[in-house]
Amino acid sequence: MSAKTTASAPVPAPVPNPEAGQAPAEAVSPLIRGVAVLRQLTEAGGTMSLSALERTTGLARSTVDRITATLTRMGYVRLDGRDAVLTPHVMELGNAYLAALRLPALLSTRADRLADELDESVSLAVADGDGIRFIHQATRRRAMSLSFRIGDLLPAERTAPGQLFATEWTDEEWQAWRARRTRDPQNRDFPTVPAPPQGAWSDEDFTRRTARAAAENCALDDQLIEPGLVAVSVPVRDPRTARIACVASVVSHTSRHTSADLRETLLPRLRLAVAAMEEDLRRAPQPEPGPPPAGLATWTGASKQELGREFIESLARGLTVLAAFDEGRAELTLTEVAKATGLARATARRALITYEHLGLVTPTPHRAFALTPQVLSLGFPPLSRTSLPRIATPHLATLTDAIQETTSLAVLTERGDEIHYTARSTARHVMSVDIAVGTRLPAPSTSLGRLLLAGPTAAGSGSYTLVDEELEQGVRAIAVPVRDRNGRVIAALNAASHVARRTAEECVHDILPALLSTASHIETDLHTAARFTHVPLT
Repeated sequence: MSAKTTASAPVPAPVPNPEAGQAPAEAVSPLIRGVAVLRQLTEAGGTMSLSALERTTGLARSTVDRITATLTRMGYVRLDGRDAVLTPHVMELGNAYLAALRLPALLSTRADRLADELDESVSLAVADGDGIRFIHQATRRRAMSLSFRIGDLLPAERTAPGQLFATEWTDEEWQAWRARRTRDPQNRDFPTVPAPPQGAWSDEDFTRRTARAAAENCALDDQLIEPGLVAVSVPVRDPRTARIACVASVVSHTSRHTSADLRETLLPRLRLAVAAMEEDLRRAPQPEPGPPPAGLATWTGASKQELGREFIESLARGLTVLAAFDEGRAELTLTEVAKATGLARATARRALITYEHLGLVTPTPHRAFALTPQVLSLGFPPLSRTSLPRIATPHLATLTDAIQETTSLAVLTERGDEIHYTARSTARHVMSVDIAVGTRLPAPSTSLGRLLLAGPTAAGSGSYTLVDEELEQGVRAIAVPVRDRNGRVIAALNAASHVARRTAEECVHDILPALLSTASHIETDLHTAARFTHVPLT
């Protein structure tokens, strides 16, 4: 996608199997292995034992250990016993693609409004080779609801968006699709969808549906993914090229709508929303590139010096190349990548060669490179529906270990006069504060509640509240705010102690700095996760 083009999607590239094809001589082997580990963790739902990573990747255990140590240093993974767990920070890779694409930022509000209007799930998807990949989801909370996530990959032939994207396929792309269908008729390359029923449809059926989609400029999915799931889709075209930038879909269940009913009742409103989306694309100003990441090469060098052999510098440097792309930096030349990352041109060039082999970047007609939708396969889907309590919990555990006091996270209830405990880590004391997650307490009598009652913007930097034996005799608690991307206080973090262990002055001197640091870590993860996804507070 050119930096001068408002919203055209990157050129789709076939999904490669690195193990099946020979990597270029200049490819970075540690980077290939690191990407393989991130992809395996993604397909496993974000958590996998180190021994399972060893089996599924075919790598030596020592190599897996070094890769996960490097990813841990980068903040992309944390180790929980013998398990490697993806962290929200890894979403910065997918965020780089979504920001460079611009479509979620420009169109997600329209999609959300349509979902509210229709009370049905609405999604935006882009083409990824002979599949489709979601870039935005506005889902409804129902017992029977959509389970696909941002970044999930689906086969084109089993989706309504796939029919529309196929209307623009070249002969070579049709041949690649038929080769994949012959090799993988059960869709094993697409772990997010169930295997198709035996003889459910033929390749000719997909070509007929594609021809109809081309004639009607819309497409239907009548239970192609699984029984009960129906969808109607309309292409959102780039006003400058008239090619499909993405596809908007309304997804429902047969208990609410048949496919024919979708066409008759919801398609007209979907077309109106798409027309408004295309107008938004036409009017969107050209983005100004923000500052690129700073000091990445220096950081990787320092990490190598500190950790020695356990830190794979070539892997860390390679991953920083993906983070160099962003809004206003949709296409980067080799020189621009080197400048943005602080890497030598030769190092940046080898990383780009590696990513082109892996299908994560594609060359553009402007002698530059652009990210592909496959970047979303590096950790984004399992984290795209994370919540604030899930983000905060490991940070609370670390804080509790450090200060040896019980820590909690809470939010205000809708009424605004109570707090709701949403996450907790309990210290090991014979006598400790014991309040379970889910408990509600009067806001004015707690440190958490008093801070939250101060208002969404009243608490300044470094602010805190201290409550001394007001909720219960012997309990002393100190709380600090947690802010969203806009700086609003949305939650509070506290540590509670018995008065015999710490004076009020010691709470401020000893505990407050650790609380503020932990709140900052939670905010960093929250801000990364919430850039293109909705993060629930409970």
